[in-house]
Amino acid sequence: MSYILAIDQGTTSSRAIIFDRDCNVVASDQQEFPQYFPKPGWVEHDPEEIWSCVLATIQGALKSADLEASAIAAIGITNQRETTVAWNRKTGKAIYPAIVWQDRRTAASCEVLKQAGHERKVNQTTGLLLDPYFSATKIAWILNHVDGARKMAENGEIAVGNIDSYLLWRFTEGRSFCTDATNASRTMLMDIVGGTWSRDMLDLFEVPDGVLPEIRNCADDFGTASKAILGADVPITGMAGDQQAAAIGQACFLPGMIKSTYGTGCFALLNIGPEPVFSQNQLLTTIACQLDNKRTYAIEGSIFSAGSTVQWLRDQLKFIERADQAEILAAQSNPELQVYLVPAFVGLGAPYWDADCRGTIIGLTRDAGINEIARAALESTCFQTADLVHVMYQDWPTETRPVLRVDGGMSASNWTMQRLSDILNATIDRPAIIETTALGAAYLAGHQIDLYGSPDEFAQSWKLDQRFTPQMDDKIRTELLAGWHNAVNRTLTKNNLKT
Repeated sequence: MSYILAIDQGTTSSRAIIFDRDCNVVASDQQEFPQYFPKPGWVEHDPEEIWSCVLATIQGALKSADLEASAIAAIGITNQRETTVAWNRKTGKAIYPAIVWQDRRTAASCEVLKQAGHERKVNQTTGLLLDPYFSATKIAWILNHVDGARKMAENGEIAVGNIDSYLLWRFTEGRSFCTDATNASRTMLMDIVGGTWSRDMLDLFEVPDGVLPEIRNCADDFGTASKAILGADVPITGMAGDQQAAAIGQACFLPGMIKSTYGTGCFALLNIGPEPVFSQNQLLTTIACQLDNKRTYAIEGSIFSAGSTVQWLRDQLKFIERADQAEILAAQSNPELQVYLVPAFVGLGAPYWDADCRGTIIGLTRDAGINEIARAALESTCFQTADLVHVMYQDWPTETRPVLRVDGGMSASNWTMQRLSDILNATIDRPAIIETTALGAAYLAGHQIDLYGSPDEFAQSWKLDQRFTPQMDDKIRTELLAGWHNAVNRTLTKNNLKT
Protein backbone atom coordinates (compact mmCIF):
# COMPACT_ATOMS: atom_id res chain seq x y z
CA MET A 1 0.00 0.00 0.00
CA SER A 2 2.12 2.87 -1.27
CA TYR A 3 -0.56 5.24 -2.55
CA ILE A 4 -2.12 8.28 -0.88
CA LEU A 5 -5.61 9.50 -1.73
CA ALA A 6 -6.10 13.26 -1.45
CA ILE A 7 -9.64 14.60 -1.33
CA ASP A 8 -9.88 18.26 -2.30
CA GLN A 9 -13.41 19.43 -1.61
CA GLY A 10 -13.73 22.93 -3.06
CA THR A 11 -16.37 25.58 -3.47
CA THR A 12 -17.52 24.63 -6.95
CA SER A 13 -16.07 21.16 -7.45
CA SER A 14 -14.59 18.16 -5.70
CA ARG A 15 -11.38 16.40 -6.71
CA ALA A 16 -9.84 13.08 -5.80
CA ILE A 17 -6.15 12.69 -6.64
CA ILE A 18 -4.03 9.60 -6.06
CA PHE A 19 -0.31 10.13 -5.38
CA ASP A 20 2.45 7.54 -5.29
CA ARG A 21 5.22 7.30 -2.71
CA ASP A 22 7.26 9.90 -4.64
CA CYS A 23 4.39 12.44 -4.58
CA ASN A 24 3.70 11.94 -8.28
CA VAL A 25 0.10 12.12 -9.52
CA VAL A 26 -1.11 8.67 -10.56
CA ALA A 27 -4.73 9.49 -11.37
CA SER A 28 -7.41 12.05 -10.61
CA ASP A 29 -11.07 12.80 -11.06
CA GLN A 30 -13.07 16.00 -10.68
CA GLN A 31 -16.75 16.90 -10.67
CA GLU A 32 -18.56 20.19 -10.32
CA PHE A 33 -21.62 20.48 -8.11
CA PRO A 34 -24.34 23.15 -7.84
CA GLN A 35 -24.31 26.35 -5.81
CA TYR A 36 -27.60 27.80 -4.63
CA PHE A 37 -28.45 31.47 -4.18
CA PRO A 38 -31.82 31.58 -2.38
CA LYS A 39 -31.60 35.32 -1.65
CA PRO A 40 -29.28 38.16 -2.67
CA GLY A 41 -25.99 37.68 -0.84
CA TRP A 42 -26.86 34.13 0.27
CA VAL A 43 -24.79 31.18 -0.98
CA GLU A 44 -25.58 27.59 -0.05
CA HIS A 45 -24.58 24.02 -0.89
CA ASP A 46 -26.46 20.76 -0.44
CA PRO A 47 -24.24 18.62 1.86
CA GLU A 48 -25.64 15.43 0.33
CA GLU A 49 -24.58 16.61 -3.12
CA ILE A 50 -21.11 17.34 -1.78
CA TRP A 51 -20.91 13.87 -0.22
CA SER A 52 -22.11 12.15 -3.39
CA CYS A 53 -19.71 14.21 -5.49
CA VAL A 54 -16.76 13.29 -3.28
CA LEU A 55 -17.57 9.58 -3.43
CA ALA A 56 -17.97 9.72 -7.21
CA THR A 57 -14.58 11.37 -7.69
CA ILE A 58 -12.89 8.79 -5.45
CA GLN A 59 -14.33 5.95 -7.52
CA GLY A 60 -13.37 7.78 -10.70
CA ALA A 61 -9.77 8.21 -9.58
CA LEU A 62 -9.49 4.59 -8.43
CA LYS A 63 -10.89 3.38 -11.73
CA SER A 64 -8.53 5.60 -13.71
CA ALA A 65 -5.56 4.26 -11.72
CA ASP A 66 -6.86 0.68 -11.98
CA LEU A 67 -6.60 0.37 -8.20
CA GLU A 68 -8.80 -1.00 -5.45
CA ALA A 69 -9.34 0.96 -2.25
CA SER A 70 -7.18 -1.60 -0.45
CA ALA A 71 -4.15 -0.17 -2.30
CA ILE A 72 -4.59 3.18 -0.55
CA ALA A 73 -2.34 3.55 2.48
CA ALA A 74 -3.99 6.70 3.85
CA ILE A 75 -6.34 9.56 3.03
CA GLY A 76 -5.74 13.29 3.31
CA ILE A 77 -8.66 15.74 3.29
CA THR A 78 -8.54 19.40 2.33
CA ASN A 79 -11.61 21.55 2.05
CA GLN A 80 -13.25 24.88 1.40
CA ARG A 81 -12.84 26.64 4.72
CA GLU A 82 -15.51 28.45 6.77
CA THR A 83 -18.39 26.76 4.94
CA THR A 84 -20.57 25.51 7.78
CA VAL A 85 -22.70 22.39 8.19
CA ALA A 86 -24.91 21.26 11.07
CA TRP A 87 -26.05 17.65 11.07
CA ASN A 88 -27.99 15.17 13.16
CA ARG A 89 -25.64 12.94 15.16
CA LYS A 90 -27.90 9.90 14.75
CA THR A 91 -28.61 10.10 11.03
CA GLY A 92 -25.63 12.07 9.74
CA LYS A 93 -28.06 14.18 7.71
CA ALA A 94 -27.71 17.96 7.62
CA ILE A 95 -30.47 19.93 9.31
CA TYR A 96 -29.97 22.86 6.92
CA PRO A 97 -28.00 23.50 3.70
CA ALA A 98 -24.32 24.24 4.11
CA ILE A 99 -23.78 28.00 4.45
CA VAL A 100 -20.87 28.83 2.16
CA TRP A 101 -17.92 31.03 3.09
CA GLN A 102 -19.09 33.57 0.49
CA ASP A 103 -22.48 33.97 2.16
CA ARG A 104 -23.22 37.44 3.55
CA ARG A 105 -26.49 36.91 5.44
CA THR A 106 -24.89 37.64 8.82
CA ALA A 107 -23.42 41.02 7.83
CA ALA A 108 -25.89 42.88 10.05
CA SER A 109 -25.09 40.79 13.12
CA CYS A 110 -21.37 41.33 12.54
CA GLU A 111 -21.99 45.05 12.40
CA VAL A 112 -23.91 44.95 15.68
CA LEU A 113 -20.97 43.21 17.36
CA LYS A 114 -18.56 45.76 15.90
CA GLN A 115 -20.64 48.65 17.17
CA ALA A 116 -20.70 47.02 20.60
CA GLY A 117 -16.88 47.10 20.63
CA HIS A 118 -16.14 43.38 20.33
CA GLU A 119 -13.89 43.34 17.26
CA ARG A 120 -10.60 43.98 19.07
CA LYS A 121 -11.20 41.06 21.44
CA VAL A 122 -12.21 38.84 18.54
CA ASN A 123 -9.08 39.79 16.60
CA GLN A 124 -6.68 39.34 19.51
CA THR A 125 -8.15 35.93 20.32
CA THR A 126 -8.80 34.45 16.89
CA GLY A 127 -6.63 36.54 14.56
CA LEU A 128 -9.74 37.24 12.48
CA LEU A 129 -12.06 40.19 11.89
CA LEU A 130 -15.79 40.39 12.49
CA ASP A 131 -17.08 39.41 9.08
CA PRO A 132 -19.76 37.04 7.70
CA TYR A 133 -16.93 35.16 5.95
CA PHE A 134 -16.10 33.14 9.06
CA SER A 135 -18.02 30.27 10.64
CA ALA A 136 -19.10 31.65 14.02
CA THR A 137 -21.99 33.84 12.88
CA LYS A 138 -23.06 31.13 10.41
CA ILE A 139 -23.31 28.65 13.28
CA ALA A 140 -25.25 31.16 15.36
CA TRP A 141 -27.61 31.81 12.43
CA ILE A 142 -28.38 28.11 12.05
CA LEU A 143 -28.98 27.69 15.77
CA ASN A 144 -31.28 30.72 15.86
CA HIS A 145 -33.20 30.24 12.60
CA VAL A 146 -33.64 26.51 12.06
CA ASP A 147 -36.61 25.16 14.00
CA GLY A 148 -35.47 23.28 17.07
CA ALA A 149 -31.77 23.63 16.27
CA ARG A 150 -30.69 25.38 19.44
CA LYS A 151 -32.54 22.95 21.66
CA MET A 152 -31.02 20.04 19.73
CA ALA A 153 -27.59 21.60 20.18
CA GLU A 154 -28.05 22.02 23.91
CA ASN A 155 -29.19 18.39 24.14
CA GLY A 156 -26.14 17.15 22.23
CA GLU A 157 -28.20 15.92 19.29
CA ILE A 158 -26.41 17.81 16.52
CA ALA A 159 -22.82 18.31 15.42
CA VAL A 160 -21.53 21.45 13.75
CA GLY A 161 -18.38 21.82 11.73
CA ASN A 162 -16.82 22.83 8.48
CA ILE A 163 -16.73 20.51 5.48
CA ASP A 164 -13.68 18.63 6.79
CA SER A 165 -15.50 17.51 9.94
CA TYR A 166 -18.62 16.63 7.99
CA LEU A 167 -16.75 14.45 5.50
CA LEU A 168 -14.79 12.79 8.31
CA TRP A 169 -18.02 11.97 10.12
CA ARG A 170 -19.51 10.45 6.98
CA PHE A 171 -16.41 8.45 6.07
CA THR A 172 -16.14 7.01 9.58
CA GLU A 173 -19.90 6.49 9.92
CA GLY A 174 -20.02 8.81 12.92
CA ARG A 175 -17.14 7.26 14.83
CA SER A 176 -14.86 10.29 14.48
CA PHE A 177 -15.72 13.95 15.03
CA CYS A 178 -12.54 15.99 14.65
CA THR A 179 -11.05 18.94 12.85
CA ASP A 180 -7.49 20.17 12.47
CA ALA A 181 -5.98 23.36 13.82
CA THR A 182 -6.03 25.18 10.47
CA ASN A 183 -9.75 24.65 9.92
CA ALA A 184 -10.49 25.45 13.56
CA SER A 185 -8.60 28.72 13.22
CA ARG A 186 -11.11 29.84 10.56
CA THR A 187 -14.20 29.52 12.71
CA MET A 188 -13.68 32.70 14.79
CA LEU A 189 -14.12 30.46 17.83
CA MET A 190 -10.54 29.30 18.40
CA ASP A 191 -7.87 30.80 20.63
CA ILE A 192 -5.04 30.59 18.11
CA VAL A 193 -2.36 31.11 20.77
CA GLY A 194 -3.72 28.54 23.23
CA GLY A 195 -4.79 26.13 20.49
CA THR A 196 -8.24 25.42 21.97
CA TRP A 197 -11.80 26.59 21.57
CA SER A 198 -12.14 29.96 23.28
CA ARG A 199 -14.67 30.19 26.08
CA ASP A 200 -15.02 33.92 25.48
CA MET A 201 -15.80 33.45 21.77
CA LEU A 202 -18.25 30.60 22.44
CA ASP A 203 -20.09 32.84 24.86
CA LEU A 204 -20.01 35.86 22.54
CA PHE A 205 -21.55 33.93 19.64
CA GLU A 206 -23.76 31.76 21.88
CA VAL A 207 -22.37 28.49 20.56
CA PRO A 208 -22.54 25.46 22.89
CA ASP A 209 -19.06 23.92 22.93
CA GLY A 210 -20.54 20.42 22.80
CA VAL A 211 -21.48 20.85 19.14
CA LEU A 212 -17.88 21.43 17.98
CA PRO A 213 -15.27 18.85 16.92
CA GLU A 214 -12.04 17.96 18.69
CA ILE A 215 -9.03 19.94 17.42
CA ARG A 216 -6.03 17.88 16.28
CA ASN A 217 -2.75 18.33 14.41
CA CYS A 218 -2.77 18.55 10.63
CA ALA A 219 -1.03 15.16 10.45
CA ASP A 220 -2.79 12.94 12.96
CA ASP A 221 -4.97 9.89 13.44
CA PHE A 222 -8.39 11.18 12.41
CA GLY A 223 -10.13 7.80 12.21
CA THR A 224 -10.76 5.16 9.56
CA ALA A 225 -12.86 5.45 6.43
CA SER A 226 -15.28 2.54 6.51
CA LYS A 227 -14.99 -0.50 4.25
CA ALA A 228 -18.74 -0.25 3.69
CA ILE A 229 -18.17 3.12 2.00
CA LEU A 230 -14.87 2.70 0.14
CA GLY A 231 -14.52 -1.05 -0.20
CA ALA A 232 -11.67 -1.22 2.33
CA ASP A 233 -10.86 0.29 5.71
CA VAL A 234 -8.48 3.20 5.04
CA PRO A 235 -6.97 5.45 7.72
CA ILE A 236 -7.51 9.21 7.43
CA THR A 237 -4.25 10.78 8.59
CA GLY A 238 -4.06 14.26 7.10
CA MET A 239 -6.31 17.30 7.20
CA ALA A 240 -5.96 21.02 6.46
CA GLY A 241 -8.02 23.88 5.14
CA ASP A 242 -7.50 24.36 1.43
CA GLN A 243 -5.32 27.46 1.61
CA GLN A 244 -3.06 26.04 4.30
CA ALA A 245 -2.85 22.77 2.38
CA ALA A 246 -1.77 24.75 -0.69
CA ALA A 247 0.96 26.48 1.32
CA ILE A 248 2.15 23.06 2.50
CA GLY A 249 2.01 21.72 -1.05
CA GLN A 250 4.09 24.72 -2.13
CA ALA A 251 6.60 23.82 0.61
CA CYS A 252 6.26 27.26 2.22
CA PHE A 253 7.69 26.00 5.50
CA LEU A 254 10.11 28.86 6.18
CA PRO A 255 9.23 32.32 7.51
CA GLY A 256 9.01 34.82 4.67
CA MET A 257 7.80 32.34 2.06
CA ILE A 258 4.54 33.35 0.38
CA LYS A 259 2.03 31.60 -1.83
CA SER A 260 -1.15 32.71 -3.57
CA THR A 261 -3.85 30.28 -4.66
CA TYR A 262 -6.25 31.17 -7.45
CA GLY A 263 -9.43 29.17 -7.20
CA THR A 264 -12.96 30.45 -6.67
CA GLY A 265 -11.36 33.16 -4.57
CA CYS A 266 -7.72 34.11 -4.14
CA PHE A 267 -5.85 33.60 -0.90
CA ALA A 268 -2.29 34.71 -0.18
CA LEU A 269 -0.47 33.29 2.85
CA LEU A 270 2.81 34.64 4.22
CA ASN A 271 4.61 32.32 6.64
CA ILE A 272 5.57 34.34 9.74
CA GLY A 273 6.93 31.48 11.88
CA PRO A 274 6.08 30.21 15.38
CA GLU A 275 4.86 33.50 16.87
CA PRO A 276 1.64 35.23 15.76
CA VAL A 277 1.77 38.79 14.45
CA PHE A 278 -1.53 40.67 14.43
CA SER A 279 -2.13 42.80 11.37
CA GLN A 280 -2.50 46.56 11.47
CA ASN A 281 -3.93 46.53 7.94
CA GLN A 282 -7.05 44.39 8.26
CA LEU A 283 -5.34 41.19 7.21
CA LEU A 284 -5.84 37.94 9.09
CA THR A 285 -3.56 36.03 11.41
CA THR A 286 -4.16 32.33 11.03
CA ILE A 287 -2.56 28.97 11.73
CA ALA A 288 -0.56 27.87 8.68
CA CYS A 289 0.17 24.39 10.00
CA GLN A 290 0.30 22.41 13.22
CA LEU A 291 2.61 19.39 13.41
CA ASP A 292 3.50 17.57 16.64
CA ASN A 293 1.52 20.21 18.58
CA LYS A 294 3.79 22.98 17.26
CA ARG A 295 1.99 25.77 15.45
CA THR A 296 3.27 27.85 12.55
CA TYR A 297 1.41 31.08 11.84
CA ALA A 298 0.68 33.06 8.71
CA ILE A 299 -0.66 36.44 7.70
CA GLU A 300 -3.41 35.91 5.16
CA GLY A 301 -5.19 38.08 2.67
CA SER A 302 -8.51 36.81 1.35
CA ILE A 303 -10.04 37.78 -1.99
CA PHE A 304 -13.60 36.56 -2.42
CA SER A 305 -13.82 36.56 -6.23
CA ALA A 306 -11.05 35.32 -8.53
CA GLY A 307 -11.95 32.22 -10.54
CA SER A 308 -15.60 32.95 -9.81
CA THR A 309 -15.18 36.16 -11.82
CA VAL A 310 -14.24 34.06 -14.84
CA GLN A 311 -17.21 31.79 -14.11
CA TRP A 312 -19.38 34.91 -14.20
CA LEU A 313 -18.08 35.69 -17.67
CA ARG A 314 -18.97 32.14 -18.68
CA ASP A 315 -22.25 31.47 -16.90
CA GLN A 316 -23.95 34.85 -16.58
CA LEU A 317 -22.58 36.93 -19.45
CA LYS A 318 -22.07 33.94 -21.81
CA PHE A 319 -18.88 35.57 -23.17
CA ILE A 320 -17.01 32.26 -23.13
CA GLU A 321 -17.78 28.56 -23.04
CA ARG A 322 -14.63 27.51 -21.18
CA ALA A 323 -12.63 29.34 -18.53
CA ASP A 324 -9.40 29.14 -20.52
CA GLN A 325 -10.97 31.22 -23.30
CA ALA A 326 -10.88 34.34 -21.10
CA GLU A 327 -7.14 34.85 -21.65
CA ILE A 328 -7.60 34.56 -25.43
CA LEU A 329 -10.08 37.44 -25.33
CA ALA A 330 -7.85 39.42 -22.96
CA ALA A 331 -4.86 39.03 -25.27
CA GLN A 332 -6.94 40.47 -28.13
CA SER A 333 -8.09 43.53 -26.15
CA ASN A 334 -7.16 47.08 -27.08
CA PRO A 335 -4.36 48.18 -24.69
CA GLU A 336 -5.43 51.81 -25.07
CA LEU A 337 -8.85 51.06 -23.57
CA GLN A 338 -8.50 50.54 -19.81
CA VAL A 339 -11.62 49.03 -18.27
CA TYR A 340 -11.73 48.11 -14.57
CA LEU A 341 -13.95 45.42 -13.06
CA VAL A 342 -14.24 45.38 -9.28
CA PRO A 343 -15.72 41.90 -8.66
CA ALA A 344 -17.54 42.66 -5.42
CA PHE A 345 -20.27 40.11 -6.16
CA VAL A 346 -20.36 39.17 -2.47
CA GLY A 347 -18.59 42.24 -1.14
CA LEU A 348 -14.85 42.83 -0.91
CA GLY A 349 -12.45 40.95 1.35
CA ALA A 350 -9.00 42.05 2.48
CA PRO A 351 -7.85 44.70 2.96
CA TYR A 352 -11.21 46.48 2.50
CA TRP A 353 -13.71 44.20 4.27
CA ASP A 354 -16.83 45.76 2.84
CA ALA A 355 -19.63 43.21 3.02
CA ASP A 356 -22.25 45.47 1.46
CA CYS A 357 -20.59 46.82 -1.68
CA ARG A 358 -21.32 45.16 -5.01
CA GLY A 359 -19.56 44.74 -8.33
CA THR A 360 -18.65 47.71 -10.51
CA ILE A 361 -17.37 48.18 -14.05
CA ILE A 362 -15.65 51.50 -14.76
CA GLY A 363 -14.10 52.92 -17.89
CA LEU A 364 -16.52 51.67 -20.54
CA THR A 365 -16.57 53.51 -23.86
CA ARG A 366 -18.28 52.77 -27.15
CA ASP A 367 -15.07 51.11 -28.30
CA ALA A 368 -14.94 48.76 -25.32
CA GLY A 369 -16.34 45.28 -25.70
CA ILE A 370 -16.07 41.66 -24.67
CA ASN A 371 -12.28 41.58 -24.98
CA GLU A 372 -11.77 44.53 -22.66
CA ILE A 373 -14.21 43.19 -20.07
CA ALA A 374 -12.48 39.79 -20.14
CA ARG A 375 -9.13 41.53 -19.60
CA ALA A 376 -10.60 43.54 -16.73
CA ALA A 377 -11.88 40.33 -15.12
CA LEU A 378 -8.44 38.72 -15.19
CA GLU A 379 -6.67 41.92 -14.17
CA SER A 380 -8.98 42.33 -11.18
CA THR A 381 -7.36 39.29 -9.58
CA CYS A 382 -3.90 40.74 -10.22
CA PHE A 383 -4.82 44.13 -8.77
CA GLN A 384 -6.39 42.54 -5.68
CA THR A 385 -3.27 40.43 -5.13
CA ALA A 386 -1.15 43.58 -5.35
CA ASP A 387 -3.30 45.17 -2.63
CA LEU A 388 -2.72 42.16 -0.38
CA VAL A 389 1.02 41.86 -0.90
CA HIS A 390 1.53 45.59 -0.34
CA VAL A 391 -0.03 45.57 3.12
CA MET A 392 1.41 42.16 4.07
CA TYR A 393 4.88 43.61 4.02
CA GLN A 394 3.75 46.56 6.09
CA ASP A 395 2.69 44.11 8.80
CA TRP A 396 5.76 41.89 8.42
CA PRO A 397 8.59 44.03 6.98
CA THR A 398 11.46 42.36 5.14
CA GLU A 399 14.35 43.80 3.17
CA THR A 400 13.99 41.35 0.30
CA ARG A 401 10.74 40.40 -1.36
CA PRO A 402 10.62 36.62 -1.88
CA VAL A 403 9.29 34.98 -5.00
CA LEU A 404 5.51 34.53 -5.02
CA ARG A 405 4.56 30.89 -5.56
CA VAL A 406 1.21 30.50 -7.31
CA ASP A 407 -1.20 27.62 -7.78
CA GLY A 408 -4.84 26.84 -8.47
CA GLY A 409 -6.82 26.82 -11.70
CA MET A 410 -6.19 30.43 -12.79
CA SER A 411 -2.43 29.99 -12.43
CA ALA A 412 -2.52 27.84 -15.58
CA SER A 413 -3.17 31.03 -17.58
CA ASN A 414 0.17 32.33 -18.86
CA TRP A 415 -1.41 35.68 -19.76
CA THR A 416 -2.76 36.17 -16.24
CA MET A 417 0.46 35.11 -14.51
CA GLN A 418 2.54 37.46 -16.68
CA ARG A 419 0.11 40.26 -15.91
CA LEU A 420 0.37 39.40 -12.21
CA SER A 421 4.15 39.64 -12.37
CA ASP A 422 3.92 42.97 -14.19
CA ILE A 423 1.46 44.53 -11.77
CA LEU A 424 3.25 43.23 -8.64
CA ASN A 425 6.68 44.01 -10.08
CA ALA A 426 7.68 40.64 -8.66
CA THR A 427 8.85 37.22 -9.77
CA ILE A 428 6.11 34.60 -10.00
CA ASP A 429 6.89 30.88 -9.79
CA ARG A 430 4.38 28.31 -10.98
CA PRO A 431 5.11 24.76 -9.82
CA ALA A 432 4.97 21.62 -11.92
CA ILE A 433 1.92 20.53 -9.92
CA ILE A 434 -0.49 23.47 -9.79
CA GLU A 435 -3.05 21.50 -7.77
CA THR A 436 -0.85 21.94 -4.72
CA THR A 437 -3.86 21.97 -2.39
CA ALA A 438 -4.32 18.23 -2.93
CA LEU A 439 -0.56 17.70 -2.79
CA GLY A 440 -0.44 19.36 0.63
CA ALA A 441 -3.20 17.11 1.96
CA ALA A 442 -1.43 14.08 0.52
CA TYR A 443 1.85 15.11 2.14
CA LEU A 444 0.22 15.43 5.56
CA ALA A 445 -1.41 12.01 5.26
CA GLY A 446 1.80 10.38 4.02
CA HIS A 447 3.93 12.14 6.62
CA GLN A 448 1.78 10.76 9.45
CA ILE A 449 2.32 7.14 8.30
CA ASP A 450 6.03 7.70 7.50
CA LEU A 451 5.52 7.26 3.77
CA TYR A 452 6.82 10.78 3.13
CA GLY A 453 9.79 12.39 4.84
CA SER A 454 10.31 15.55 6.84
CA PRO A 455 9.14 18.98 5.66
CA ASP A 456 12.72 19.77 4.61
CA GLU A 457 12.89 16.61 2.51
CA PHE A 458 9.50 17.36 0.96
CA ALA A 459 10.63 20.90 0.12
CA GLN A 460 13.51 19.48 -1.90
CA SER A 461 11.00 17.76 -4.19
CA TRP A 462 9.28 21.03 -5.22
CA LYS A 463 9.65 21.50 -8.99
CA LEU A 464 9.31 24.66 -11.08
CA ASP A 465 7.14 24.65 -14.19
CA GLN A 466 7.53 28.27 -15.30
CA ARG A 467 8.88 31.55 -13.95
CA PHE A 468 7.35 34.91 -14.85
CA THR A 469 9.33 38.13 -14.43
CA PRO A 470 8.09 41.73 -14.73
CA GLN A 471 8.17 43.30 -18.19
CA MET A 472 5.98 46.36 -17.60
CA ASP A 473 7.20 49.96 -17.55
CA ASP A 474 7.01 51.50 -14.07
CA LYS A 475 4.97 54.46 -15.32
CA ILE A 476 2.32 52.20 -16.84
CA ARG A 477 2.17 50.09 -13.67
CA THR A 478 1.66 53.18 -11.53
CA GLU A 479 -1.11 54.45 -13.79
CA LEU A 480 -2.89 51.10 -13.82
CA LEU A 481 -2.80 50.79 -10.02
CA ALA A 482 -4.06 54.36 -9.61
CA GLY A 483 -6.98 53.56 -11.91
CA TRP A 484 -7.73 50.42 -9.97
CA HIS A 485 -7.78 52.21 -6.63
CA ASN A 486 -10.05 54.84 -8.09
CA ALA A 487 -12.44 52.07 -9.18
CA VAL A 488 -12.34 50.44 -5.74
CA ASN A 489 -12.99 53.75 -3.99
CA ARG A 490 -16.04 54.29 -6.19
CA THR A 491 -17.27 50.81 -5.21
CA LEU A 492 -16.86 50.91 -1.42
CA THR A 493 -20.13 51.65 0.37
CA LYS A 494 -18.49 54.08 2.81
CA ASN A 495 -17.62 56.31 -0.17
CA ASN A 496 -21.06 56.23 -1.74
CA LEU A 497 -23.66 58.74 -0.60
CA LYS A 498 -27.08 57.15 -0.02
CA THR A 499 -30.02 59.19 -1.28
